[in-house]
Amino acid sequence: MAISVVMPALEMAQETGKVISWLKKEGEAVSKGEPLLEIETDKAVMEIESPGDGILAGVKVGAGADVPVGRTIAWIVRAGEAPPAEEEVAESGRKKSTSAATVASSHRTSSAAQPSGRLVKISPKARRLANERGVSLADVCGSGPGGEILASDILAATESKAPMPTAASETISATSRLMAERTTESWTTVPHFFVTREVDATELNQMRQKLGSEIAISQGVKVTHSDLLVFVVARILAKYPRVNASWTGKGIRENAEINVGLAMAVDDGVVAPVIRNADKAGLEEIASRRRDLTERARSGKLRPADLAGGTFTISNLGMFGVDAFTAIIIPPQAAILAVGAIAERVVAVDGHPAVRPTITLTLSSDHRVVDGARSAQFMSDLAQAITLLSSSGLMQP
Repeated sequence: MAISVVMPALEMAQETGKVISWLKKEGEAVSKGEPLLEIETDKAVMEIESPGDGILAGVKVGAGADVPVGRTIAWIVRAGEAPPAEEEVAESGRKKSTSAATVASSHRTSSAAQPSGRLVKISPKARRLANERGVSLADVCGSGPGGEILASDILAATESKAPMPTAASETISATSRLMAERTTESWTTVPHFFVTREVDATELNQMRQKLGSEIAISQGVKVTHSDLLVFVVARILAKYPRVNASWTGKGIRENAEINVGLAMAVDDGVVAPVIRNADKAGLEEIASRRRDLTERARSGKLRPADLAGGTFTISNLGMFGVDAFTAIIIPPQAAILAVGAIAERVVAVDGHPAVRPTITLTLSSDHRVVDGARSAQFMSDLAQAITLLSSSGLMQP
């Protein structure tokens, strides 16, 4: 029995998906779970797996097509089996039929009903020109027999419109559009509250150099400041379940897992793939997962599971030389940590000026979930853990 391949709904409120490429050719054998095609959603390009074993047949759409969620785009059939024949369905839900008379009518003058109720006669060439040039038939007077609109009438209407100078515009991708919508919604509906701390990063630098060298030698994975921050933050979050909680719309839900998202810039926006159960993962494992997620994010190969289930996010712009910034919360998460650059600054040490490497951290919290005092306590413990990293006990196996 044939198995349908449908455009899946991978995200909330997703209405369509765009086919990027087929990874299998029509007529080729496929196995259940094997990558079948790549689609683009509002967040990223993702691989879709085959729903069964068989042969790919009846491919209905090619690369570049936008397809409504739930629409059949191909079939998986048994050897010798033909894909089911489907009748085309119009948007109204009624079956469309094509007759010889209908086909013939496309080669002669046709009629078009306008919103005003006026019936206009128009030649096929004129209709094509009107569609190409964006001319409204309601604005055109036909010069042909019986008021028929001719191609010359469309050209005259086009020339009579003085072009208005317009600024250059840029078409954005689905990922960028969704990011703009969600950040706007978050900023306008979530009561953001900010707490900032400047933290001595001496031990953070030393620990990265020491452990980074050891791990690089044994596993070939380069440890970054972000890896260390994910490691430390996840363990401090375990002490503050409210900071790791979510706003449900009706109340607060404390999440059972600590899944830390890392905001990453890609060509057309920002994604935040998730390191799951980060509080239970060692530094080496976190570094390895981060490297894998970064490589797949840059190549557009993130999977739906990579972006799902985050309970807290870290956004690090330190590599761009940014001293400090505030980040916008990703609902339904309750908080996000903005990380600035590590730079040498003059600070007071035992009452005397001294030069120390420092890092500026800013916590953005949803005040419905995390009040000011709890935010301050979380940041105080986080700052202490970073400052005393070697003696805090967090780095012990």
